[in-house]
Amino acid sequence: MQIIKKIIALDTFPVRHPVLRNEKPIESCHFDGDNLKSTTHFGLFDSGKIQAVISLFEAKNEWFESEKQIQIRGMAVLEKHQKKGFGEILIINAENYCIQKKSNLIWFNARQEAIGFYQKMGYGIIGVPFEIIDVGEHVVMFKNLSSTNIKIER
Repeated sequence: MQIIKKIIALDTFPVRHPVLRNEKPIESCHFDGDNLKSTTHFGLFDSGKIQAVISLFEAKNEWFESEKQIQIRGMAVLEKHQKKGFGEILIINAENYCIQKKSNLIWFNARQEAIGFYQKMGYGIIGVPFEIIDVGEHVVMFKNLSSTNIKIER
């Protein structure tokens, strides 16, 4: 049985490290803003063990006009549990949490290999692909939780 619980940033490292920062020092799992009161971390537990994580940061992206934006960072599912719906469960939980907190837009930088997953969850792409040094090519993806709030001019 899967359970989602709020966790602290440090609790994300056992999942972030092998999935997102493999072959890098464990310290690379710490993200700026991880320990802010406005940042929320969730862990998905299966049989009492953490198997997937997601972190929600209050962060504005200039592409969007929305006042209360949430950025997803550090979304990761341990390899042995991928393709079991754990990521989808975490995203739905994150969306519901954002709606409760009156956020009207979720955005994030998605790795190329994850784009299809997020598109199936209703997320769109804005802008062009870009490189994050030592991590790889990404695109900005987003989902409006209310009305349209994308800036047209750029």
